[in-house]
Amino acid sequence: MIPAISGAIGPLGSSEWSVGSIGGLGSAASTGTAATSGTGSSFSDSLTSAINSLDQTQTAASTASEQLATGQTTDPTQAIESVENASLYMDLASQVRTKLADAVTQVFQTQM
Repeated sequence: MIPAISGAIGPLGSSEWSVGSIGGLGSAASTGTAATSGTGSSFSDSLTSAINSLDQTQTAASTASEQLATGQTTDPTQAIESVENASLYMDLASQVRTKLADAVTQVFQTQM
């Protein structure tokens, strides 16, 4: 069950729940030859795509939850599924971020 949001914190819009896109991060890296692989796709392009997908999932969940709260949806299970998918995507993104931060820390602590 999704707990009701208290009115004490004020109205929440869809911008409150989105992670936002990272814009042209991939476009700057795609011009350099060192950052791109043989397939034409770079790490920054993959990261940009993943974050934009996460943002779309969060936006869809926000829209579905708003429709559920206002009674505009005909199938509440789709709204719940959308919110759960967004939660899973956010958990995955958090785990990937933690692993990347640990890897960067380990690289910087490596002694030559």
